[in-house]
Amino acid sequence: MNITEYNDREMLVLNVANVLAGALKKALLVSDRVSMAVPGGTTPGPIFDILSGVDLEWERVHILLTDERWVPLDHAMSNTDLIQNRLMAGPAATATFVPFYRAGLDASAGSAAVAGTLTDTMPLSVLMLGMGADMHTASLFPGATGLSAALAENAPLLCPIKAPDQEIERVTLPAHALQGALSKHLVIFGDDKRTALENAVNLPAEVAPISAVLEGTEIHWAA
Repeated sequence: MNITEYNDREMLVLNVANVLAGALKKALLVSDRVSMAVPGGTTPGPIFDILSGVDLEWERVHILLTDERWVPLDHAMSNTDLIQNRLMAGPAATATFVPFYRAGLDASAGSAAVAGTLTDTMPLSVLMLGMGADMHTASLFPGATGLSAALAENAPLLCPIKAPDQEIERVTLPAHALQGALSKHLVIFGDDKRTALENAVNLPAEVAPISAVLEGTEIHWAA
C-alpha cells in the first residue's frame, strides 16, 4: 500500500487539500469537464474548507458524493449541506453539484433513475474516500443488503444499499466506479483504522469492502 504518514491531522488536512487541488488542475488541462466524488461525515470538512478557496476553473467541475442517505436534500441527515457550505463556497461556488435524491421515489427506484445520468461523470477525475473501523467505504458496509450487487463489475453507476441496523436507506457509487477514478485518495485517522486497513488487504471485499478500491489509491494517515 502507498501510505503517506503525517505528524498531525492538521498537516494531513493541508496536504490532502493541496493534493486534490493539484489533481483537479491536472485533469482540467486535458478535459473540458471533470468530476470529483467526495464523502460526507466529519472527516472531510476541514479539507473542504481549504480546497474551496483554491483558485481553479471550478465552473468546469462536477461534484458528487460517493454515497448518500436517501433523504431530501434539506433533511438534517443529508450531506448536501456539508457540500454546499464547506466545499462549494468561495471560488468553488461555481462548481456544479450532482444530487442523487429524487422526490417520490425510494432508494431502489431513485438510484435506477439517477444511474443513467452519471455516465458523463465517469471515469471520476478525482476521488476522496474515508473508511470506518469496520472497513466500510462509501456506503459499502460489510453485511449490507445490496453489497454484492454494488461490488459487481457490471453494477449500475448508483446502487441502493441498506446498512445493517440502520433504518434509513442509502445509495452508493459502486466499487467499479470508485476503483476506476483517475486520482484516488483515502483519508484515515487513528491507530484503529490503520490496523483495520492493514487487515483489509488480506480479506475479501464482502468482508472488507475497502479492499475493492485500494489498487492505485494513495492513503493519507495521521494518528
